[in-house]
Amino acid sequence: MVHLGALTPVRFSYDNPHPYERINFGGTINVVHAVLDLVPRARVVLASTAEVYGWHDPRPIKESENLKPSSPYGVSKAAADMYVQMATNVYGLRAVILRCNNTYGRIHEGGFLTEYVIDRMLRGETVYIGTSNHIRDYMYVDDHVDAYVRAIENPKADGKVFNVSPGNPTTNLELAKRIASLTSFRGRIIEGAYPPGYPMRPSAWDTEYIVLDSSRIRDELGWSPSVTLEEGLTHAIASWKNHHVPT
Repeated sequence: MVHLGALTPVRFSYDNPHPYERINFGGTINVVHAVLDLVPRARVVLASTAEVYGWHDPRPIKESENLKPSSPYGVSKAAADMYVQMATNVYGLRAVILRCNNTYGRIHEGGFLTEYVIDRMLRGETVYIGTSNHIRDYMYVDDHVDAYVRAIENPKADGKVFNVSPGNPTTNLELAKRIASLTSFRGRIIEGAYPPGYPMRPSAWDTEYIVLDSSRIRDELGWSPSVTLEEGLTHAIASWKNHHVPT
């Protein structure tokens, strides 16, 4: 089974951390023990996140690095991640952990950066980039799903942690400019500020650089990205336009 259930918007976790602890950590404990009690030989693939790494030197992060999450969301996911690792050793749980970087390509959720920028630009509205110089990897949803399929199908993945990342470090502002070019956006991009009414997010303490070393999943499971950032953004814009922007 694939455990994807989580409360994911990082920005809301600072003001209201308790639901993140209950859902992300407590929910994972429930899943682990339900599996152990009911189908003890089932394999669990846990959707972890690059956010568990948090504060690190600006270099690609390997799976062996310490977890130093920089948000209540990241802490809740790190706790879930570590619980599953513990359960594989103590209870004999068959599990795989995937720590994926920023994924884009959603068509019904505008709360993530890429989708937010696409939506605003297609509407010709002002775009706010709160942490314009922070660097992330951006992975198209098809490549994200492919990583899960490979983890599900390959029993050699059991008991292991894999980073999943295309290795295309990009600043938030660079991402916005790429989308602006692809959408022919001529409106304003405001750097260093969040949209009006945006929940509290202490940007001074946000992780400036989260880029993952994904060599392990490439070498052991044969995964590699099939979609470039340019191609993925083009697909994402077309999908968003078809589903959300009135003609």
